[in-house]
Parts: sequence; structure tokens; C-alpha cells
Amino acid sequence: MLDSLGISSSTVLWATLASLALLKLWRTLSNWEFARKNGCGGARKMPSYVFGFDTLWNFIKATNNHNAIGLVEDWQRQFGQTFQFRLGRKLVYTCEPKNFQAILATKFQDFDLAGRNLAASPLLGEGIFTSDGKVWEHSRALLRPNFVRNQIADIDVYEHHVSQLIKRIPRDGSTVDMQELFYMMTIDSATEFLFGRSFNTLGGRESEASKSFAKNWDIAGNGMLIRMRLGPFRGLSNLNPIYTKASTEVRKFVKELVREALEHRELQASNPDEKASSQSYVFLHELATRTQDEKVLTDQLLNILVAGRDTTAAFLSILFFLLSRRKDVWSKLRAEVLKVDKRPSFEDLKSMKYLTWVMNETLRLYPLIPLNIRTANKNTTLPTGGGSDGTLPIFIPKGREVMFCSYNAHRLPEVYGEDASEFRPERWADLKPGWAYIPFNGGPRICIGQQFALTEASYTIVRILQDFESLESRDSEPFKELVGLTLSMKNGAKVALTPVQT
Repeated sequence: MLDSLGISSSTVLWATLASLALLKLWRTLSNWEFARKNGCGGARKMPSYVFGFDTLWNFIKATNNHNAIGLVEDWQRQFGQTFQFRLGRKLVYTCEPKNFQAILATKFQDFDLAGRNLAASPLLGEGIFTSDGKVWEHSRALLRPNFVRNQIADIDVYEHHVSQLIKRIPRDGSTVDMQELFYMMTIDSATEFLFGRSFNTLGGRESEASKSFAKNWDIAGNGMLIRMRLGPFRGLSNLNPIYTKASTEVRKFVKELVREALEHRELQASNPDEKASSQSYVFLHELATRTQDEKVLTDQLLNILVAGRDTTAAFLSILFFLLSRRKDVWSKLRAEVLKVDKRPSFEDLKSMKYLTWVMNETLRLYPLIPLNIRTANKNTTLPTGGGSDGTLPIFIPKGREVMFCSYNAHRLPEVYGEDASEFRPERWADLKPGWAYIPFNGGPRICIGQQFALTEASYTIVRILQDFESLESRDSEPFKELVGLTLSMKNGAKVALTPVQT
């Protein structure tokens, strides 16, 4: 047909190429003008080859060798606190607190989760941690009432599972991996809080269905992590169907619980006496009073589970790993704890200043999300990192990913002193780090369950210190990272505890 019009195929090809070239030129000039108007300077560039696949390969190798954070530290030492690099696609790296504030707060509307949503959606769907814009706003409004103070301060929610944990700690001085126990405790407490039924892994009464869910949860979570690391090549993960199958089974399990909860709600509506006799708070039942959409309920529950289970367990594990190597901190903390000679109340926990310092210092040195990524949804800028001295704003074009590293920001000597890499809780006596400390993110997306997680962790710590008088490390190896959905330890937290003599 083109020939009949006197237009050759080669003419069409050249016209198409010329149009693409003009479009590319227009975008380049438009971006240049935007950057000029905003006083931007170029950020340093990390050299790479073959579109950065060499850097991507090095990052994958470092991750497999449990040294991904160490590699990022090396990059920062070489190229500064803000620089451009490639991991198969262009990114900007930063650990500048001013840039954190822009990404998470002052320019919050300019950045989305983007790729993370696509990587997480097969397992988590559209929930509070996997959505942007109006969907995210609706998710947060839906969930916020479930984290009111009276739920956080209900200590009875934690006691049963903490007491089960304490029963599993050897009293003969033998070695125990506290990381393993903490993960069991948090899956038990999280499932009871969310679903109204505990998996009872610590009590040894775990059902076959619960065991199957836990296995599929780990497989599906690993698949989600692989998709996140692959970035735009995340589709390659579909070559292994085990991840898709596991995600399907996880969602099927939770969806069945959702259906039961909706039936329970209908029963309560038709039988007011049944409602009055209901005793314990169940997150799912409360959420079902605000929406009866099965998919919405399933998505939100899975989002809260992935945030609530792994983070608290990893945090407690790292904290006890650190305490086992610092007897002076253990002794000081225990002296504060023993001022309360009963099961601690919420008010007791809030009054323990040194406990707060110890928790803050643990989260400073080992933030549970050490690396995070946002994607610009429009042309925008970050306030610092450009120019020869790194003080000018930098231009972030639409679609560019920004990797921000709380791990390195939490160790900046200009904020935390020359001993920034050391575990010293006392630094929090007068420390106000601002945006150089973001263990729970910040701005509108600050972790909605932050206080719940800290209360559960602090209650667990206090109860263990009430029952055990000493803690000893049984692992001479240094901290070895295991970066999954959260930061944890490859070698666990192998310790021995001595019970209080009665």
C-alpha cells in the first residue's frame, strides 16, 4: 500500500528514526532547561560498562556473599554521599539527610514506589506498602484506626507469646539461637493479632495448614525479593513457577480466613449477644467493619503481616546479638528493668529511658530496611549532591530511580561523631539527628505500626531481662548481614542465658 502511494519502506524507516531522534533531542533540551532553572549541578558518576551490568553483577555477587551493604559503603567512600550509577538502568544513590527529607516529605508527591509495587503485587496485592496515590491514601485511612493507643497499650496481647518464648530458652547455660525463637514468637503473635488464631509454633501445636502457610510464605517472600532485585527484568522470576505457586497458596490461605471473618461479622449482626461475648481484639474482624471487600482485606492483611512479623523478629535478634557482646550495656539496662518488680505496664515501658536508648542505637546501626528506592513520577530535584563540591541541587528526571541508604546515613560522623560505627546507647542522651535517622521511614509514609512494634519489642526485652540475670555470646563471628525483605543475621543470634536464681 505504501508503494502505491509512492512511499518506500526505507522512507518510513528513516522518518521514524528521525522522529525518535527529535523526540530524544526535545526531551534532552527540556530536561536541561528544567535543571538550569532550578540551579542544578551534575552529581558524580560511578563508571560502569555495558549499561551497568558489570555493577549489577557485582551487587548480586555481594548480596550472595552477604556483603551488599559493605559494597554500597565502598561505593560511597569512592564517589561521595550522592552519585549516579547504573544497575542495568540509571539510578541516583544518596545518603544525604536533606535528600531523605525531600523524598519522604517535602517532595513526597513527586515520588512513587513504582517498581516495588510490580515486584510485590503477586504476593501482597494492592496494600498500604505496595500502592501509591489514591489507593495508598485509602489504605492508610482504612488501617489507621486499627493502631490506636488502646490496642498498642494492651500488654496482654504480648504476654502469652513472650512467656512461651521464655519457656523455650535453655536454663542450663546451653547455646540457643534467639533469632530462631524470635521469628517463631512474632509469627505466633502476628497471626493471633491479625487473624484471631495463633500458629502456636513456640508451643509445638502448629497445624499442618499453618506449617504449609509458613513454608509458602518464605518461598513467596523470596520470590518477591528476587523480583525487586531484578528491577525491570523482574519477569525473569516467572521462569521458576515455584514462586507463583507459593504466592497463590498464601493468598488462598488468607482469603479463606477473610471469608470466615465476614461470616463471623454476619453472625454478630444477627446475634447481638454473640458480639457482646466476644473477648479478644482481632485486627481482621475490626477491619471487616469498614470494608467487606475480600481482595482489599486479603491485600491489607498480607501487607501488615510482612511488615509486622519479620521486622520485629530481626530487630530483637540484632539487639540481643549486640547486648551479648556488651556486658556493661546489659548490666545497665537490667538495673533499669529491675526497678519494676512486676509485669511491666505500657507506662512502665515508656518510662524506661535507657531501654529507649538501647533500642534507638540498635535501629541506628542496623536499620531494618537499610536500602530503599523511590521512582520520580515527574521531573523534579533533590536539594543537594550536585556540582563540583556536591552542594548544588540535582536534577531527577521522570522515571529515574533514587536509592537512599539509611544504613550509611545512620553512621555519618558529622551527625553521630567519630565513633558512629560503635554501639553506644548513651549518645541518645542529647542526640537529635533529624532526617539522619529514619528507621521507620518518615513523612506521610512513616510506618503506621511503629508504636505497636516498639511496644512488643520493649515488652519482650524487659520480660527476658526480668527472668535472666546474664547473657553471653556463643558466636565469635562479626555481624554478617542477610538482606531479605528486612535486614537480619546470616549466623543468627547464638547466645547463652543464665536464669535468675530463686
